[in-house]
Amino acid sequence: MAGTPQQRAWMAQWRASQGALREQRVRELRAMTDQTALAAADALLSAVFLTGPADSRRTSSGLVRQQALFHRPLRP
Repeated sequence: MAGTPQQRAWMAQWRASQGALREQRVRELRAMTDQTALAAADALLSAVFLTGPADSRRTSSGLVRQQALFHRPLRP
């Protein structure tokens, strides 16, 4: 395993706790009522509209630039 001793310790701790975190997530989802599920979904969806797209995205999505890169001649 690569990384510093601190990184390895962090990963070991994360792996050890992932089962407990998974169980907690399942418990929370099972305890969720239809009303709280709808409220959570509404909160996530409304967050999209808090800010508009960046100014650069208003004139280009980058797709044209991407396609130009894909169609450039390959160098031998």
